[in-house]
Amino acid sequence: MSCLRNLSVALLLLVGPASAQQSVETPNFRDQAQRLAEPDLSARTRIRFLTAVDYPPFNFLDQRGRLTGFHVDLARAICEELNVTAICQIEARPFAELASALESGEGDAVVAGLAITAENRARFAFTQPFLRFPARFLVARGTDLSQSLRTGLAGAEIGVVAGSAHEAMLRSFFPQARAVAFDSPADAQAALRSNRVRALFGDGVALSFWQASEAAGECCEFAGGPYLSDRFLGEGLGIAVRGDDPQLAAAFDYAIGRIVRDKRLSELLLRYFPISAF
Repeated sequence: MSCLRNLSVALLLLVGPASAQQSVETPNFRDQAQRLAEPDLSARTRIRFLTAVDYPPFNFLDQRGRLTGFHVDLARAICEELNVTAICQIEARPFAELASALESGEGDAVVAGLAITAENRARFAFTQPFLRFPARFLVARGTDLSQSLRTGLAGAEIGVVAGSAHEAMLRSFFPQARAVAFDSPADAQAALRSNRVRALFGDGVALSFWQASEAAGECCEFAGGPYLSDRFLGEGLGIAVRGDDPQLAAAFDYAIGRIVRDKRLSELLLRYFPISAF
């Protein structure tokens, strides 16, 4: 996730948080037919969320130096839903220190995009994913990619970042396409703007911020998709807790389910994402 972390930092400085009045489609990765028991957290005296400050719009410091972002507001909404706001704390640390801090008991949960991998599952318990990162095609505004997609993009030159998960995903999902690999997202974006490739295939969240930025100049729009893949893109975002505290993860799942049901998760996405990645 390091490339997305660096790119999103730069793009948020360009475009800022989204307005709630913008039209943004918001996905729902929760099964609303699922019924979870209401948790009892009365024995807890403190719930400490750990996050980072270098991954806007998910977690960052605003112009006044206050901790904010999608993850931060989600943690606050969870505490409100569980009626434990009085005992909730949110603390920022360097991302590289979050896992060890959680393991050593310096916090009760990490809400900062800690990857849901087999290795991390052996160390921590996770909530169900509440958001996933889709891959998307970005094209010059007004370009119709639908016919090419129906034929598997046969012969179409598609820009990707060399060595990325999206390059591997493009070659697997669309083997007839001509993948054109670039050294960096900026190089791939420049190729799309100069019509050297038919489309750009990459992370939908990062591309949504770029196409809303001044650098893009309203050049481009999404076409096709979204495309999801656990194999190439991982399981998405969840909240990590210590492995010996699955009750807390279950409580968070209960709260997130209600937040999704009441469309408050949609409100958070509308607040921080200028163009829907979906």
